[in-house]
Amino acid sequence: MRAVVQRVSEASVEVDNKIIGKINNGLLVLLGVGKDDSEEDIKYLAEKIIHLRIFDDKDGKMNLSLLDVNGELLIVSQFTLYGDCRRGRRPSYSESAPPEKAEKLYNLFVDFSKKSGLKVETGRFGAYMKVSLVNDGPVTLLLDSKKVF
Repeated sequence: MRAVVQRVSEASVEVDNKIIGKINNGLLVLLGVGKDDSEEDIKYLAEKIIHLRIFDDKDGKMNLSLLDVNGELLIVSQFTLYGDCRRGRRPSYSESAPPEKAEKLYNLFVDFSKKSGLKVETGRFGAYMKVSLVNDGPVTLLLDSKKVF
């Protein structure tokens, strides 16, 4: 499971010209599900994201987590995170999970994240979405449950 995590002052996702998810101070998570992912990957990655110390403390040092600042989460599915561009000019998505598996694990990731007590908003799995954000910092991190990077 892969995630692009962006610290934001605000973010939203729009489908069919309607905003379906919106947050203020928190994290935008673009989430990709790989073909070999399981519920263990969900737990690892969700816990990692919720507890990342990437928010400033009173001294301006990144030392606080999403929980510490009572931040919000916007989780958007993005299968293209498994796009392999090493060969040719067209990405290969052979490492992405099939849609049925990806949707199930995406929904489980959202449910697991909601157990933290934080406000959690989402996009719509499989839909064409427009994502808007104001990256705070900017702070952008790449995470992989298999610890590839």
